[in-house]
Amino acid sequence: MELPLPLAGVRVIELGTVIAGPFAGSLLADLGAEVIKVEPPGKGDVQRAGGHQKNGVGLWWGVASRDKKCITLDLKHPDGKKLFEALLRTADVLVENYRPGVLDRLGFGWNDVHAMNPRLVMLSISGYGRTGPAAARPGFGKIAEALSGIVSLTGSPDDRPLFVGYSLADTSTGMFGVLGVVLALYHRDAQGGDGSHVDAALYEGLLRMLDCQFAVAAHSGRAAERAGT
Repeated sequence: MELPLPLAGVRVIELGTVIAGPFAGSLLADLGAEVIKVEPPGKGDVQRAGGHQKNGVGLWWGVASRDKKCITLDLKHPDGKKLFEALLRTADVLVENYRPGVLDRLGFGWNDVHAMNPRLVMLSISGYGRTGPAAARPGFGKIAEALSGIVSLTGSPDDRPLFVGYSLADTSTGMFGVLGVVLALYHRDAQGGDGSHVDAALYEGLLRMLDCQFAVAAHSGRAAERAGT
């Protein structure tokens, strides 16, 4: 007898775009959740037309959208808002990676959705988190990688710093975010709590991955140097 996947029975609504949000949604789908991806009218998620394509659809979009149900809703239209609210009332998790403030202006910020569904867990991925002086800045993975210091450690000592060959910031933050979602579901279901707002930042997740380098620099007084790729 095949055992059910860990998140079987969990419904996720994904407002993910580009990489970080859709990657988090795909991990939740891999764990057995029902993931409903909501895309804007017109061309949908920008990744549909990005990068290498097959049959006119971006391969990254296809990979990140596996095992998801995709629908189109206009969250600026009253009918779209009404349908989206109805979806949220049936959901366990909302995943989004819009710039902070966008969903608040649409009427679907954390306080709004928590009032609609107190058991809802919301994962928000942004460049620099929901609070602080950089919160309103648009986030981009490669910028976060440079600001975190990871790029300064990549490459040969006698050459310029190099980016890694894939979206490290987006994928690592997606994984940190999913960890937060799973813990929030545990808190809700096993400990009798309400839903929680998980705040995941591209920049912050990368800093956590560099904590050993920070400790060495603080102890030695010297910043870590590039030692090859």
